[in-house]
Amino acid sequence: MKQPVDLARAYLKLADRDIKAFDLLSRSQEIDDETVGFHAQQAVEKCLKAVLVLSSIPFRKTHDLQELMDLMIDNNKTLPPNAEKLDALNPYAVLLRYDFIDLKGVDRIAARELVLSVRAWAEKQIVS
Repeated sequence: MKQPVDLARAYLKLADRDIKAFDLLSRSQEIDDETVGFHAQQAVEKCLKAVLVLSSIPFRKTHDLQELMDLMIDNNKTLPPNAEKLDALNPYAVLLRYDFIDLKGVDRIAARELVLSVRAWAEKQIVS
């Protein structure tokens, strides 16, 4: 059985795949905002789950960033920087990609800063 730190690192590797996709796709105006937002949301979700796993905090199968942060709050864990802005990525979650909802678009520069800050925060939690 994997140790929590090993599983947390595995989640970060998965997050890095989404960050790479987000980075490449966000540079092209030909790629729709929903696809770019999806990879931003997925990267943040996996970073949050990495920290939860590291702390042995169980979570249900969810893509809701707020639910994951609520678990951190309930367990007295430090939230990532700009946590109050993460909810803006929830509409891009995998469950909502097929609902044909009208999204206002993602601010790609702000999303990049948010994703990278959450990734750095998660890495710091795991290394410490």
